[in-house]
Amino acid sequence: MEGLIMAGQLILGLSILVTLHEFGHFITAKWFKMRVEKFYLFFDFLFPIPSLLNFALFKKKVGDTEYGLGWFPLGGYVSIAGMIDETQDAATLAKDPEPWEFRAKPAWQRLIVMLGGVIVNVITGVVIFISLTYSNGNNYISKEELNKNGIVALDLGKHIGLKTGDKIIKVNGADYKQLSDLRSSDVLLGDNSYYTVLRDGKEVNIQIPANFIGQLSDKKSAFIEPMTKFKVLDVTAPNPPSLLDKWLGKESEEMLPALSAGLKAGDYITAVNQTPINFYHEIREVLNKEAGKPIRLAILREGKADTLDMVVAKSGQIGFQADILMKMSHEDYSFGQSVGIGSKRAFSVITDNVRGFKKIATGDVSASKALSGPIGIAQMFGGVWDWTRFWMLTGLLSMALAFFNVLPIPALDGGHAIFLLYEMITGKPASDKVMERAQQIGMILLLALMAYTFGNDIFKSFF
Repeated sequence: MEGLIMAGQLILGLSILVTLHEFGHFITAKWFKMRVEKFYLFFDFLFPIPSLLNFALFKKKVGDTEYGLGWFPLGGYVSIAGMIDETQDAATLAKDPEPWEFRAKPAWQRLIVMLGGVIVNVITGVVIFISLTYSNGNNYISKEELNKNGIVALDLGKHIGLKTGDKIIKVNGADYKQLSDLRSSDVLLGDNSYYTVLRDGKEVNIQIPANFIGQLSDKKSAFIEPMTKFKVLDVTAPNPPSLLDKWLGKESEEMLPALSAGLKAGDYITAVNQTPINFYHEIREVLNKEAGKPIRLAILREGKADTLDMVVAKSGQIGFQADILMKMSHEDYSFGQSVGIGSKRAFSVITDNVRGFKKIATGDVSASKALSGPIGIAQMFGGVWDWTRFWMLTGLLSMALAFFNVLPIPALDGGHAIFLLYEMITGKPASDKVMERAQQIGMILLLALMAYTFGNDIFKSFF
């Protein structure tokens, strides 16, 4: 079921963005009185071969335009008369241009049509980020709350020189407001970034390696977390086996010991085998060391001390969810503030992509770790339908789609724009044959990139 929810969110998000992107081409073409022959979500042919397996799941012609839903679930397209793209080549444009064709219009009008999709994607992304900022405000862990007890340095944090108990007081020599500032794109994608920590009463600078963002994405986890007190929020019961599990002969989930030992929501865990427990990271560390062994858990329940005996699972778990006792801060934004903050967040997606590609080019980040295809993106949406996360990722993808489409690669909008700028500067267009060859080369590059990212997703999923 989780896989279906992931796929459903991905298909819905991309369908919205592709439809709006193609609408940008459609509306600008109509504005300049160009004939739009087709407006399709998904392809009605075996992409990228327009003459193969031509059929649509739905189509309806209104005026000069055929609107439809293709059978091949990859993107979508607008077919504008007189334009060389994935649906038309130079051979179909051998006759003289008609006044309503794309190629008959001035270069500046054609440039606006080519950038129409990118413009709409940018507008969509900005609107989504502004709306989320206005409706949700900002929930955050403040610097003061983070440094009340200090940080817990996880493996990657220890690797760069952080220690549990450090208090991070500055980032790149400047003050900061909240925990998320410590892993902002300016810090992780910037050059020569560093943290200043207070350790044993002394300030120490911790340099952030240039390849840190690659290591962080590889670990798929945080490198630090707040040192927090906790209590038991819930005790885990094993899920019953699904029909598929029964059919495959899989065993039921392991019964974790906390439930049968009598641990209850609201309990405070104070010790494990005489080892005092004050913070959440301490019980994780102790249970990992005691995996598969019997332990005695000291608890405080409604002000009374008690003990529970159990055997830790081999996974190092006993089966409870923690209620982290940390104060969360919140601030609401006016609409005017949301416009500024949301717009900044939206355009930061583009600048982050530029910085990310720079990291890949310099070798600081591996392309296999940085690039994701459909499977990786679906996993970002998650197996639970959360509308806030859905719209946040859809807004992020809208800005990323705008950035990707404006790249000067033939077959992308940016590639077409380069040829049009050449025409506007030189006063003469590139030949139809050159345009066709560029389109073919661009399609090969795009297909190779798609194959790489999809294969990379499969490899990461299994290995």
